[in-house]
Amino acid sequence: MRAMLLLAISLFCTTLWAQGTAPASSPWTLKDQFDQAFTLDAKTRVLIIARSFSSARLVNSAIEDRPKGFLEDRGVAFVADIEMMPTIAKAVMVPAMRSASYRILLDRDGSVASRYAGDRDTVQWLELGPDGVAREQRFNDIGSLRQALAGLAYR
Repeated sequence: MRAMLLLAISLFCTTLWAQGTAPASSPWTLKDQFDQAFTLDAKTRVLIIARSFSSARLVNSAIEDRPKGFLEDRGVAFVADIEMMPTIAKAVMVPAMRSASYRILLDRDGSVASRYAGDRDTVQWLELGPDGVAREQRFNDIGSLRQALAGLAYR
């Protein structure tokens, strides 16, 4: 019986690893640039992940002219994976992020971004459903990302 349980757990974990995604029902919590906690829940419809400075800059360029609360009103969470950022850069960049008119969830140790297979060169856009990631897109140009953002409806 114990062997069967271990096998089942192993198969489940292997499946998640192969898919590169954790179910949307697996909550995680990150702090934003103001040190306020955010926990993934069913209200989150889209997860945007930037794993590099260039992809984060692309997200910023696409949403900097949007009104405050634009992402939140549409059920979007933006995660910036800053694990690879040097400590000295974090000391300067994180306070600078406080001028943004949108919430930036800081993945300081890469524990959240690593749940979702992605690369450092593109912005990852994950549409979430009750069973996990329902659809994935990747953006490397501002026009396409702005178009996707414009297509978001209020919750």
